[in-house]
Amino acid sequence: MNYRTVKNRRVNKKKVLIVILIGIIILGVINRTWAYVDEQIKIKAEQERLAEEKRKAEEEKKKYMVGVSHEAKKYSYDAKIVSEKLSKYDYSNNGEKVVFLTFDDGTSTTVTPKILKTLKDENVKATFFLTGENIERGGEKAKELIKQEFNEGHAIANHSYSHNYKLLYPGRTLDLEAFKADFEKTDKMLTDILGKYFSTRVLRCPGGYMSWKGMDELAAYLDENNKASIDWNALSADAEGGKKSAQQLVDYAIKTSKGKEMVVLLMHDTYGKEETAKALPSIIKYFKDNGYEFKTLS
Repeated sequence: MNYRTVKNRRVNKKKVLIVILIGIIILGVINRTWAYVDEQIKIKAEQERLAEEKRKAEEEKKKYMVGVSHEAKKYSYDAKIVSEKLSKYDYSNNGEKVVFLTFDDGTSTTVTPKILKTLKDENVKATFFLTGENIERGGEKAKELIKQEFNEGHAIANHSYSHNYKLLYPGRTLDLEAFKADFEKTDKMLTDILGKYFSTRVLRCPGGYMSWKGMDELAAYLDENNKASIDWNALSADAEGGKKSAQQLVDYAIKTSKGKEMVVLLMHDTYGKEETAKALPSIIKYFKDNGYEFKTLS
C-alpha cells in the first residue's frame, strides 16, 4: 500500500466522518424542530382548551347570575323599578297591564309540584321566594324542584332562611346583621343547588318591608349591593285569617288586583296551601281574560 492510497483512505474517512457529523447535526436540528413544533401544537391546544373553558364559564355565568335562566330573560322585569313603584303606591304601567305571580315560603314537596304543573300547562312564569328551612325540610326532592323552577323559566328569589320575626326584627325593629346572615345562608344554599354562578338580587322581607321599624339601614344596604326588596300590592289572602276555599282565594286576588296596571300578587306554595294550588288556574284565567302580561322579577 503506497502513500497515495493511505492518503486517499484518510481523506475518505474524513469525508465519511464529516458526512456523519453533518448528518448528526441535521438530525439534531430536525429533532429540535419537531420538538419545538410539537411543543407549539401542545401550547396552542392548551390555549384553545382554556379559551373554551372560559367561554363556557362565561355562558354559565350569564345564565345564572340574575336569578332567572337565560331562556327566561324575555319574561323578566327589573325588580328595582317594581320596588320603587310599590314604595310610592304607583301601580301604573304606561297603559300596559302586567302581573307578577309570586309564591312565598317554598319549596314544599306537596304544593310546589302542583303549582309548577299549572304554570307549565298555562305557559305562565312566576317568581318563587324561597325559605332555607323549607328547602332543608324537603331534602333532595325540594332541591330538584328548585332546579325545575329555574329550568322552566321561573325566577328564584330569597325569602330568608328562618322566616323568624323575633330573630330578624327584635322588638319589631330590624337587626341588620342578623337579617344579612339569615339571607346569606339561603343564598349559599341556592348557589350549592343551582351552581356557583347563580345569584339573585331579589328578596322579600318576611312580613313585608313596610311592616317593621329601622328599615332605612336595610334600604342603604340594598342600594349598595344592587338588590331589590319586593313587597306586593295584591294578594289571595291564603295566609291571612282563617282557612279559605279555592274560590275565596280567587275572589280575594281579583278584588285586590282591580284598577291596577301593575299587579304584584302574593301567594304561598308552602305546606298546607293546597287550596292555593286549586285556585291558581282560575287566577291565571282572570288575568289572561283581562289582558295582563305575566312577568318575573329579576
